[in-house]
Amino acid sequence: MSSSLEKGRPVFSISPFTLLDFPDRTACILWFAGCNMRCSYCYNPEIVLGKGKLSWGHVQEFLLSRRGLLDGVVFSGGECTIHPQVIPFAREIKKMGFELKIDTNGSRPDVLRQLVEENLVDYVALDFKALPENYWKVTRSDLFCAFEKSLENLLDSTVRFEVRTTVHSKQLTTLDLQSMKTWLRGKGYSRTYYLQHFRGDKLTLGELGESKKQVLNTELGVWRN
Repeated sequence: MSSSLEKGRPVFSISPFTLLDFPDRTACILWFAGCNMRCSYCYNPEIVLGKGKLSWGHVQEFLLSRRGLLDGVVFSGGECTIHPQVIPFAREIKKMGFELKIDTNGSRPDVLRQLVEENLVDYVALDFKALPENYWKVTRSDLFCAFEKSLENLLDSTVRFEVRTTVHSKQLTTLDLQSMKTWLRGKGYSRTYYLQHFRGDKLTLGELGESKKQVLNTELGVWRN
């Protein structure tokens, strides 16, 4: 086993089964600890602020028990691409015969490009947090240019991917969303743009309070419950 696989415990926990997170596939989710953003609406504060608990050995043991039962594996978090183990993990998972989906904020375009170039990823869900004028307010980071590069890399590839945005009324208005959609179309993204209302019934990283439900303008994108 390579040293890159043996080093560290990047995975916080495993969700053993999902029908919702990988389109048209049965899958499990590996939740990678830590993140380079601090979105107040984040539903996974214990993962973002927590430490990894599981090594590749733990993950491998679980996946071997699911061969023939699951189609794929989802890397989520937190932000999986901040971990040096993500590419070695992906290589081993593909060797085991699973398809791989990556949930990412797009902040590590070089990592995402390598995953694509090595044919290690089958589907990507890319989080579009905001345009530059709102990016710090939403993410507490200056990583918009990195996100933009990740989008461009995906547009230049043949990998299936989607762009999605979580909406809280204190952070993004209907006008902001229209500008975001126009920007996406200007970049050449013509696929489905998924929007998701913030849900206040879960513990989150910050204290934004309830989000006022904005008018569901279907021209902005497809709204997920």
